[in-house]
Amino acid sequence: MELRQVRYFLAVAESRHFGRAAEQLHVVQPAVSQQISRLERELGVRLLDRNTRNVSLTTAGSAFLDPAREIIAAAERAAGAARQARAGDRNLRVGTGSGLGGLLGTVLNELSGTHPELSIELIRMTEPERLRELAAGRIGAAVVRGAVAMLPGGLSLHEIVTEPLVAALPAALTTSARRTVRLTELVTLPARLPSRDDNPVLAAAIDRASQRSGVSLRCLPGGTDDDMLALIGSGPPSWTVFYPAKARTLTRTAPRGVAFRRIVAPKITITTSVAIRDDSHDARAFLEAFRTSCHLAFLEEDDRTVRRVPGH
Repeated sequence: MELRQVRYFLAVAESRHFGRAAEQLHVVQPAVSQQISRLERELGVRLLDRNTRNVSLTTAGSAFLDPAREIIAAAERAAGAARQARAGDRNLRVGTGSGLGGLLGTVLNELSGTHPELSIELIRMTEPERLRELAAGRIGAAVVRGAVAMLPGGLSLHEIVTEPLVAALPAALTTSARRTVRLTELVTLPARLPSRDDNPVLAAAIDRASQRSGVSLRCLPGGTDDDMLALIGSGPPSWTVFYPAKARTLTRTAPRGVAFRRIVAPKITITTSVAIRDDSHDARAFLEAFRTSCHLAFLEEDDRTVRRVPGH
């Protein structure tokens, strides 16, 4: 069993799409399929169920998922320790999640200009995992969303920005002059939303907005970004929701027939924060680069609906 095979499996398991996984891995799709097939032969089990529309985990695949993440995390820790052993090398491991679009690329560009000697490792993990790894000292910073009740001593949470979520809906149901859509307009259509287990922060925010509006949403299974946008643009009317940074990225690549509008009445907001180890100067450098990148992004958008949180 090779690390490459495990990484490819995790990419497909998380995206539920071979094409999307190949894009994330910067390889061609047949290479992903080939390596996962080899992994399945070596293990003697089928890890993924494939059909023309969906990819899902088998029972064996679900059982393999967490140990596979542990394998990659251990390999990354070992590689990081080896790199840090080099004289003068500075390396910061950062826990991240989905929905950040091109924002992390902007942050890394900002850091390369202000701290060219600092190397950043971005590690994809769930939000609870990010906070556990941060507390254990295995990462130095983490991008988090949602409420954090309390952090252990030596850690601090810095709110960066609170933004309204963005709906992707059929373009025929809005006009080019509109920049927003009311939640009460959307409830007439079924929503393609991630499960509560996949994105509890997003699910909780939508639940709160629905309760305030006194509406009930009809939900369809979610899927990859590409699949959902294709269905919204050409299938029976439906809608989904994205974090703003991801929506800005998808706006440039979405198929015809899809429009992106901020949700209002009520506004559904998500706060993005950065948690850091207070004893890490490199983590604080990442925090400042993240704060600067968000500020510049929203200046470019001229988005008056976004409330920026003052620096700490």
